[in-house]
Amino acid sequence: AGHLGVTGEALALPLLETAGSTGPGDAVYEEMFHPLAEQLLLRRDAVLRIGGPSEGADLMVGRARAWGKDVYTSLDDIPAAR
Repeated sequence: AGHLGVTGEALALPLLETAGSTGPGDAVYEEMFHPLAEQLLLRRDAVLRIGGPSEGADLMVGRARAWGKDVYTSLDDIPAAR
């Protein structure tokens, strides 16, 4: 459809490793992971929520809706890029 898909994980995980995180739940992870995803979300037009249960994904969807972003649950619902 002409969109560029970006995930918070793709940006956060290499930074977490460099910062010394040993995995979800440690202090570095808690300080960086969701805040980085939220900063990315602020600069996006919409969110595509796919997959199964995920507290993190549900958190980002909630934030997106609160900030007036479009939230899609199917690729078929995403309009073509302008």
